Amino acid sequence: MIASVRGTVTATGPDQAVIEVGGVGLAVHCAPGTLAELRVGQSARLATSLVVREDSLTLYGFADDDAKALFELLQTASGVGPRLAQAVLAVHTPDAVRKAIANADTAALTRVPGIGKKGAERLVLELRDRIGPVPIGADGAAGVTGGAWPEQVRQALIGLGWTAGQADQAVAAVAETVDGETPPVPVLLRQAIRLLGRTR
Repeated sequence: MIASVRGTVTATGPDQAVIEVGGVGLAVHCAPGTLAELRVGQSARLATSLVVREDSLTLYGFADDDAKALFELLQTASGVGPRLAQAVLAVHTPDAVRKAIANADTAALTRVPGIGKKGAERLVLELRDRIGPVPIGADGAAGVTGGAWPEQVRQALIGLGWTAGQADQAVAAVAETVDGETPPVPVLLRQAIRLLGRTR
């Protein structure tokens, strides 16, 4: 079991990064929010989960051990594989997922592509008693300092396949809607994706 990797980021793509560890480049599948934190040429540490299939070995990477633990727990629910579990964590923070499951908030869970009403209800039914403590006031998203979010959202959009120009336009459009306290990065990223979805 590869529990974590630490090394130099040698490449990033739409859904994965390559981390060089001891001369070996490991392809690690990551959610957009995690990829946005990585910089080519810099050192990084990712908590990882190795998914073994008959025909493949796939390494999934996370910003911290909490996200990794939740990724593995989500897969214990029927009908949830690694890609869907990672999609959940691409849309919501671990705290938000716990809160949604604990409160039977199926509306929040169905915001994840690939999860319908029945799937959300099944997640609640199967994981509610195993989700762990829910932080008071957990609202969903990782906070971010005011100046950091535009670059994080821009990098995430580029990682998802949009051009730098499209990403810049979307970030500028989203920035115009920010008034007062800056919303969390996942919220801003979803807003940018919605805007770009109209232009495709």
